[in-house]
Amino acid sequence: MTRNDSPSPSPVGSTASTRKSASLIDALLPVVVLILLLALSVYLFGDDSSSGANQIALMLGGGLATLIGLKNGYRWADIEAGVTKGMSLTLGAFLILFSIGALIGTWLLAGTVPSMIYFGLQLLNPDLFYVSSCILCAVVALCIGSSWTVAATIGVALIGVATGMNLSPVITAGAIVSGAYFGDKLSPLSDTTNLAPAIAGADLFSHIRHMLWSTVPAFLVSLLLFTLLGLQDGGDFSPERLNQLTQGLEQHFALGWHLLLPLVITLGLALAKVPAFAAISIGAIVGGFWALLFQQQLIANLAAEGPTWQQNVMVIWQALYQGVSIDTGNSDLNDLVSGGGMGSMLGTVWLIMTAMYFGSVMETTGLLKRLVEGLIAAAHSGGRLIVTTIFTAFGVNVISADQYISVVMPARMFKGAYGERDLAPENLSRAIEDGGTVTSALIPWNTCGAYMHSVLGVGPLEYALYAFFNWLSPLVGIVCALFGWKVLKLPQAKAGLEQLQQRSTGNQNPASA
Repeated sequence: MTRNDSPSPSPVGSTASTRKSASLIDALLPVVVLILLLALSVYLFGDDSSSGANQIALMLGGGLATLIGLKNGYRWADIEAGVTKGMSLTLGAFLILFSIGALIGTWLLAGTVPSMIYFGLQLLNPDLFYVSSCILCAVVALCIGSSWTVAATIGVALIGVATGMNLSPVITAGAIVSGAYFGDKLSPLSDTTNLAPAIAGADLFSHIRHMLWSTVPAFLVSLLLFTLLGLQDGGDFSPERLNQLTQGLEQHFALGWHLLLPLVITLGLALAKVPAFAAISIGAIVGGFWALLFQQQLIANLAAEGPTWQQNVMVIWQALYQGVSIDTGNSDLNDLVSGGGMGSMLGTVWLIMTAMYFGSVMETTGLLKRLVEGLIAAAHSGGRLIVTTIFTAFGVNVISADQYISVVMPARMFKGAYGERDLAPENLSRAIEDGGTVTSALIPWNTCGAYMHSVLGVGPLEYALYAFFNWLSPLVGIVCALFGWKVLKLPQAKAGLEQLQQRSTGNQNPASA
């Protein structure tokens, strides 16, 4: 995932000698209450739980953690400062979310997304659609290092193609998320892939090489499962329905390969490591210009008072903040070509804010640290320590609701324990990627899960079963740890790093050159 905030989540410094250390019951109580409230929210409200019910559960859980912190001697001012600091970590994500909403709106208006859907309907084989979607997203994410950008661009179009083919959007979302996170995890351009070894004390390319042992098997099994799903469920494919959709697209949009240029520009900027907010915002603006150049008839149909320059500006402006709503006379096609806008991201921002409130209070009051300390004490062997790290990274994802914190905090907490047991830092960096990076998209209130829901229109609780890579990767990592496979000791890691450095410099002898 590519975002532009610099994570440094640390509790507010303690100056009060009257503060008490949190007990295990103190630390567990808010977590247990939150889990019960979230379960009740899903039971009562179902798929609509993220529209407000989950936010209330997170606020109540954070309120309970605040009361426990006050009981233990923390001042309200300190807790408030910790929450403010935690919230600040997500400001970059909020900007990206709003820019992605704007991008989807202008790309729909410009015909960029409709063109991707149109060509996808004609080119993709329904039997191989799921596995093809996964591979496509993996390749692009590997090149640009951003699962978020892949989901917001190619992922949106693939969901539209799946709907047009009568294929499952839920399985398609699972394929998109699986591919996007595989590529993101192994890309040297990804910020989380750089962050994990930096904090654990490992070399970047040694870290990537070590991750292959859990990442590649999980991805290959995922591809096999998507292939089997596609062969078993090719969708209720109807040439008549396909013709209706393609004809509807041709009737309401000017279509062509040239309309994919905003996509090429955005992916090119991402590949050039332009910050995500800037790259996506530029893509949204280019989409607005493309709409003005190539979709004059559509803009005229959407304009309230005819095709004047003021109405042109208003339609594009509205696409940026409230998206587009196009009535084609076909309800299925309406769903494919309507949506977007910054306003569509407000619910996601609300969810992330309340989740960060809960996580920030837990960290500021020492409750999160108390949970992790108990886990370290229970890990008696190297393999168990790695397994504990994976579960802890996943747990921090659940509690703190932020992918970065799930990478930073376990790395900080466990780094000393790995050194004491003569385990190479690559074991730690791989474990926090297996448990933290890839599982973040499976949690509805996590920044990544909420983002994927807002972009793909499918909630994590729906696609989680089919996001095969995202739960197979930690499982493979656990198996490797328990059986001692590819668990590096410090001397092995140093030797491997020396070999890697020799290869990178060519290891040339000046006398023979």
